[in-house]
Amino acid sequence: MHLKSCPKGYMIETHRAVSPESTLERVEPLLPKAGITRVADITGLDRLGIPVFSCIRPTAAGGAISVYNGKGATPVAARVSAIMEGIERCSAEMEAPPVTIARYSDLVSRQPAVNPVDLILPTGADPDAPLPWVSGYDILREEKVLLPAHAVHHPVAKTCSPLFRTNTNGIASGNTLEEAIFHGLMEVIERDAWSIVEATRYTGERIIDISDPMSMEIIDRFSHAGIDLTIRDITSDIGIPTCAAVADDTVLLDPSLLVTGMGTHTTPEIAVLRALTEVAQSRLTQIHGAREDTVVADMRRQIGYERTKRLNGYWFRENGDIRFSSLPTYTSDDLLTDIRHVCSKLNSAGYDRVIVSDLTRPDMGVPVVRVVVPGLEVYAMDQERIGERCKHARRSRLPRSKPAA
Repeated sequence: MHLKSCPKGYMIETHRAVSPESTLERVEPLLPKAGITRVADITGLDRLGIPVFSCIRPTAAGGAISVYNGKGATPVAARVSAIMEGIERCSAEMEAPPVTIARYSDLVSRQPAVNPVDLILPTGADPDAPLPWVSGYDILREEKVLLPAHAVHHPVAKTCSPLFRTNTNGIASGNTLEEAIFHGLMEVIERDAWSIVEATRYTGERIIDISDPMSMEIIDRFSHAGIDLTIRDITSDIGIPTCAAVADDTVLLDPSLLVTGMGTHTTPEIAVLRALTEVAQSRLTQIHGAREDTVVADMRRQIGYERTKRLNGYWFRENGDIRFSSLPTYTSDDLLTDIRHVCSKLNSAGYDRVIVSDLTRPDMGVPVVRVVVPGLEVYAMDQERIGERCKHARRSRLPRSKPAA
């Protein structure tokens, strides 16, 4: 895998190689190939008016979710986000059984391979079972490496030996390979930081004095709508700005609208903005779901507003304040430079593998990757899998500290 310089052509509400308009022009004709039958603007279902689009893909494999939402600071950005999510899911499906099926103990003597144990397994999983393996490339060690298919594809074929429940963490798309890799890196770091929060119940300091005009405009929308909003710093020891936005609709008092949104980026302005647009997306996911009488929304309403808020009380505690200007920041004009910066931060934090599997479908040509950093946590997505970072943080109640060597 050869990475090359990728100058940023768009740096307004996100960093990409080209503008959302250029991306939309490229990907919209691909909807039939991706199995996407409809892209709908659901912004108007919520009084906030923050752009959110819904993408419907009824042919999703293996019973996977077939409705995906996309958010953005503008309608075009939100539409692109939803379509790219659909393309990611299509590209990540396992189309055919992997060529290599082997035990790790037999495989590792012949070629570099990731030990399944390093991927944080649930209790009872057999790390040396005969597993399907797929190829990846370690951009830190600059070598080809095999990974269990469960860490790359979502979903895997039902005939595959069980290892853990597959998920979408680290699956990302982009206008270029470098853009996709950068956004995959941001996601795995975000989910790791969020997992530490869920393991420790420490939600970080409230971010104050936010100066970014685009974020402030969105924050004002929440305020005018009577929605209490708190933005928290949950940045981990890796040092890439990670923020959480927590919303409480004090007008409707609807338990399903006690929602959070996360954002991670090398520049804190975008990390905050992503958290804000994601919490707006979370609201609309619940509202849209409730309109379709989904089971999850119904269950939350049965629990009730007060009890739901008590169960999630750690998100509403006072933990002190941190000024927005105090958040770490790193800015460049090239996505490859950003990738190298993030890899350096991961390596300094003790992570010696950053693996990329190229999932790009030749018939679509939209770069899609799965980024895997062995050792980073996924507990927030799968509570059957809790690693040493979460365990150490839970014991010490210091979510930013590194695990003991």
